[in-house]
Amino acid sequence: MKIGYARVSRDDQRLDLQRDALTAAGCEKLFSDKASGTKAARPGLSEALAFARPGDVLVVWRLDRLGRSLAELVRLVGELEAAGVGLESLKEQINTTSAAGRLVFHVFAAMAEFERNLIRERTHAGLDAAKARGRTGGRPGVPPGTIAAIQALASDDSRPPAEICKALQISRSTLYKYRRPNVTPAG
Repeated sequence: MKIGYARVSRDDQRLDLQRDALTAAGCEKLFSDKASGTKAARPGLSEALAFARPGDVLVVWRLDRLGRSLAELVRLVGELEAAGVGLESLKEQINTTSAAGRLVFHVFAAMAEFERNLIRERTHAGLDAAKARGRTGGRPGVPPGTIAAIQALASDDSRPPAEICKALQISRSTLYKYRRPNVTPAG
């Protein structure tokens, strides 16, 4: 049996396109969620996974509808394989019910992981090069004069925090961070 799963991220988005594609692909049962892919709690996906039996195929319009991260997709495909359930993605034309489909999925997964590792290496190389030139990154520190002004104004209980923040053009978190005496800027 083909089981369809559709997901949109926000309540104002519609599932019609995905539902039509899943129905046209021969899905007999459809499950759906209106939730971000980053949310762990997706009741529609949980129901679809609980409903699936060995030999069934979970069909999604696109892989990103099933999960946002590669690690999550690989984990889900592993769970499906362990349960004897295949995965089919209509847009990417991946079907894990065949050996070739599983190979293609895992090659895509390996390529995505490789790309993520390259990005991480380039980022670290850039940070190391900047550090060698004396740049440490991060936000600029709060000038000592501003810290003194924060402490002076905050010591007057009649001034509301919003007024102090507006006068010094600082955020409320900066005010609370430096309002006590003996607080020095980090850096």
